[in-house]
Amino acid sequence: MLPHRLDFAAAAAFFGLMALLPLVFGSNYLIGVLTVSAIYGIWAVSWDFMSGLTGRENFGHSLFIGVGAYTAGFLNTSLGASGWWSLPAAMVVAVLFALVIGLPTLRLKGPYFALAMLSGAVIMQRLMLIFWEYTGGEEGINGLTPLIRSQLGFYYFALAVLAAMTLLLVVLARSHWGLILRAIRGDEATCQAAGINVTFYKIASLVISAAFAGAGGAMYAHYQLQVSPQLFAVVTSITIITMVYVGGMGTIYGPVGGAILLVLLMELLRDFGEWRLMIYSCTLILILFFLPEGLVAPMWRRLRAALTSRKPAGTGRTAAGLSQLEPGREPRP
Repeated sequence: MLPHRLDFAAAAAFFGLMALLPLVFGSNYLIGVLTVSAIYGIWAVSWDFMSGLTGRENFGHSLFIGVGAYTAGFLNTSLGASGWWSLPAAMVVAVLFALVIGLPTLRLKGPYFALAMLSGAVIMQRLMLIFWEYTGGEEGINGLTPLIRSQLGFYYFALAVLAAMTLLLVVLARSHWGLILRAIRGDEATCQAAGINVTFYKIASLVISAAFAGAGGAMYAHYQLQVSPQLFAVVTSITIITMVYVGGMGTIYGPVGGAILLVLLMELLRDFGEWRLMIYSCTLILILFFLPEGLVAPMWRRLRAALTSRKPAGTGRTAAGLSQLEPGREPRP
């Protein structure tokens, strides 16, 4: 089986397993945890597409998440719009913010882009508190209607969005587009000298990243039935970045596993009380120290290599002969 076919087969098996878990255990609590994991997976994958491929780390990804969530909140509570309208609207607004903040900041070198995006998220969080008459201040916007009334139905919807988005971005990452983004990460000056419109590709990747993050923010708002300024907080972006690093940066599929692992880890540590955060932090430090390439993606690469290196049964002599074949030479007896 070819590697890319094996990748898609493994992805289908993974998402199939995720779909079966609520049916096997039948726990509403587990469904809630898995739903949050899927939404965090959307945020992590959207971050990885831009920052993981281009190398421009975005410390203000929470800006697009919060903008998407507040767009859904305003439309649903103030205008009475259906949640199904708020999802595309959230994507459009997030894209507009990406264009406004991305056009001037993506030209910045080094850590300045990360700091500029971080500043944008902090400013938006502050604005939500200043204009409390319209935003609800610290309490945010409450009373949103559920997108799907069934908790299990909402989980399957979030899982389907995550699967479709991951598939789309993996295809893009493995296309000519992804090759250019990785080339920009390697040597931006050389890409410019080769005639590549570097600015266009960076802005386009940021726009795609923001659109999916905004959709995830709207989904989160309709799941929690409220929106809070904390969505803009720095800790939101840091949590997402950590999930990407644990899963495997620049792989697209790795952050899905990273998001699920870290959300489940936090829930498993809930009974540890005050020790919960310290155990969680120490675990992350150990993973990032001993596995700098992440946990999920390297494990899958090793497993895939083991599966693809196996010789077909009953063809040992033929396989050995073919392996010895070199251009212009006969195989050794």
